[in-house]
Amino acid sequence: MKEEFKNLPLRSGVGIVVLNKDNKIFVAKRIDNPKNFWQMPQGGIDEGEDHLSAALRELKEETSITKVELIKELDGFITYELPDHLLGIIWKGRYKGQRQKWFLMKFTGEDKEINIQTKKPEFLEWKWIDLENLTEVVVDFKLHVYKELKEKIGRIIN
Repeated sequence: MKEEFKNLPLRSGVGIVVLNKDNKIFVAKRIDNPKNFWQMPQGGIDEGEDHLSAALRELKEETSITKVELIKELDGFITYELPDHLLGIIWKGRYKGQRQKWFLMKFTGEDKEINIQTKKPEFLEWKWIDLENLTEVVVDFKLHVYKELKEKIGRIIN
């Protein structure tokens, strides 16, 4: 990591693992990284907001999904740091990475209710994938996050 960014804080964030009725996982392709990288909904926490409220808000803002049931708040936090080429660019250069609280939720709605063409769209397209494929679609600097999530989710749903 470049010396000038070492002392930057980690951004507080949340992530949401959304399962459909077949236990497939929701992933979407980011507008700002249209290569074949997919991610689960995630985002920052607003001032005064608790983790679960932030997760539900981010989920709605990014996907229009509101019909979910909380299965489990996953234990602990997972952190990642941005690669050098994104430091100083993402989050207006205020953070070197993110410390995330993750939630596992069951989608209880219909696929037609999912709409990524939101007020501030973040995604180009979305799909459901099997848990076993989760680590094959993620950008490299978040791979360790998705490996840990894959293990934790596998213990819950299998």
